[in-house]
This record gives sequence, C-alpha cells and structure tokens, in this order.
Amino acid sequence: MQVKKFVCLTLFAGLAGCATLPTSGPTRKQIEKSAAAEAGLPIEVVHVASSADLPSVNAWSSTARMPSNLAPPPTDMVGPGDVLDISIYEAGVTLFAGSGGGAAQSSPLSADPGVRVQKLPPSRVNDEGDIFVPYSGKLHVVGRTLGEIQNQIRQSLRRLSQDPQVTVTLSQAISNSIIMGGEVARPGRLVLQTNRENLSDVIALAGGYRGNARDLVLHLVRRNENFDVRIDDLVTKPQLDVRAYPGDRVVLLSEPRSFTVLGAGGKVEQLPFARSSISLAEAIASAGGVNPNLGDPAALFIFRYVRDDQGNETPIVYHINMMQAGSYFLAQRFDMQDRDVLYFGNAAANQPSKLFQLISQLFTPLMTVTAAVQTVQNSN
Repeated sequence: MQVKKFVCLTLFAGLAGCATLPTSGPTRKQIEKSAAAEAGLPIEVVHVASSADLPSVNAWSSTARMPSNLAPPPTDMVGPGDVLDISIYEAGVTLFAGSGGGAAQSSPLSADPGVRVQKLPPSRVNDEGDIFVPYSGKLHVVGRTLGEIQNQIRQSLRRLSQDPQVTVTLSQAISNSIIMGGEVARPGRLVLQTNRENLSDVIALAGGYRGNARDLVLHLVRRNENFDVRIDDLVTKPQLDVRAYPGDRVVLLSEPRSFTVLGAGGKVEQLPFARSSISLAEAIASAGGVNPNLGDPAALFIFRYVRDDQGNETPIVYHINMMQAGSYFLAQRFDMQDRDVLYFGNAAANQPSKLFQLISQLFTPLMTVTAAVQTVQNSN
C-alpha cells in the first residue's frame, strides 16, 4: 500500500512540474491570435486562397531601388589626379625650343627647320584642379575637356610666342574611371572608354564574375549612396542594368540566398536556394514536407519582411492551407525570397496525445519499480 501511495505522489509531482507540454511551435490559431494582438510590431496576415492573394514580386528582394541613369560626362573631361601630356609646337621665334636646346626636336610634320616641338614633363592635376605650365603659370583645368585645355594653354602663350600650337592628351585617366572589387577576375581601376557602359558591361570588362550568378550581389556606391542588386536579376531584368558613372565603386559579394525551416516539418534548418528562384512547392519538398506525427498541413506559414518603394519594411505572414487541392497550384506560383521563414504549424490534435505520452513516460519507470518491489515482497 505504501508503494502505491509513493507511486501516486511521484506521478502527481511529475505532472505538476510540467507547466507546458513539449511542442515544436504554435498552432495555426495561436499564430493568428498572436499576430492580431501584437501592438509593437503590427503584423499583417494574408490568407492565400487565390491567385489574387499571391505576393507581388519586387524588382529584386534586397532593395526596391536603383540609381537613375545620369547624363554621361565627356570622356576627355579632366579631373583631379589625371595626368596630362602636353606638347607645344612653335614656328619662327621659339619660346620653349631655342637653338641649341637639348630638349628641342625637329617636327616630323614639316620640313621647315624653324618649326619646333617641345614635349613638357607629364602634368598631374592637383587636388585643387590646377596644373603648372612654364611661362603660363598655374592654370585651372578641372572640369574642362582636353580641347578646352589646349585653347587655354595656347591663349596663355600667345603674347609670348609666335602662334603656338598645343596638343594635350590624357596619359592616365583617374577621374573617368570606376573601382571594381570582390568576386571579379581582374579587380582594380577600370577606365570608362565611352561613359555609356552598363553595370553588366563593366563586369565583363573586369574579366567576368567568379562563382555562381545566383549567389552574387552587386554592391554599388555612388555619391555616398548604397545600392544592391543580385547578378541574376541584373541579367534577367534589363531595367536594373543602369549605366556606370565615373567615380562609382562596384563590389561583387558572395551572398547565397537561403530560407529557414521551422516548426513541425521534416527538418529544422537553413536551406540554400537550389536555383536563382524557387517556388513554395519546391521549398516544402526541400524541407521534407509536414511531419505526419506533429504537423498540420492546413497551417503552413511564410514569414517575410516586405519593403515598399520608400524602403519601409512591413512584416507579413502568408498562410496557405495545403489541405485544399487548389493550394498546390498556388504553391507553384508562390515565389520564395531570400531570408524567408517557412513555418509548419503544430497540429492542435497532437496535444492530448502528447499528454498521454507524457503520462506513459512517467508511469512506465514507476510501474517497473512497483512490480519489482512486489516481487521482492512476495519472495520474502
């Protein structure tokens, strides 16, 4: 009799210690109730029952905007850091190439021995946008084209030399270039030859990307603003392939897309996208489907942040009932996005069975002890 009392007291103590039953997550009704009661983070619940309920796909998942195309500047416009080669041609009385000047050269363009050409040392445009030309002094050239600089130097020398002719070429282009980095074959400085190259063009000029396009993100920094676009979106959506602009910084980063599986599914883990885009049906299959012992096929949820045109994020929960035949067609049209959370709801009908399992787990060892004690007593 004492043994039975001990068994009962132990059983009740074990049940009292179980404040909640073990579970893999909330049920459908618990999620809907919690979303409606959430005040600090307003959550919208969308029940996907027809094609009209399917989420609209943004241009790309990482951001909803890209810079607009800017009017391309002239390819020969000079900026700070550019290096200029300056040659000055003179006839008659010369200013730079007098007789006996070791640096003087006879012009190959004329048989007139009085025509001389002097090539000045390379001139780098300083941070203030100036260069120094002998007899002309400091000249402000930033923002001007090579033709305008030629006329500027010529005008500064006209009173000192007899009809000087000037040619200016760009030896090193710094301002009319972009910086390429990350997962490209040839990272470094890339000169824009036409100023009409698109982002996909500059990637090709840098030797192409390394790795898989679906895993790469192009990060663009322009005028202290950041923009992101996936490489596969850049290829399939021409409206995203904007022109590169001098001064841009372009970095290709490896950021594979993935989604997280939680709840009563076949597995709980983070899964990568098998292709550039996958449907909800494919995601369910990759996750192993609903656990037949725990999950509720009518309680399948997708948790997602949706960003509007202003960049504001809104948490939305999409619910789809896989007990309805039409849902399997909708799941094929439902596109998964990066960082989605796929949740398999816990079946509410499993709670009584879990209670019985818990009681059974508590009873089994105690009944074994009771049987052993009675066997010992009977043997005595």
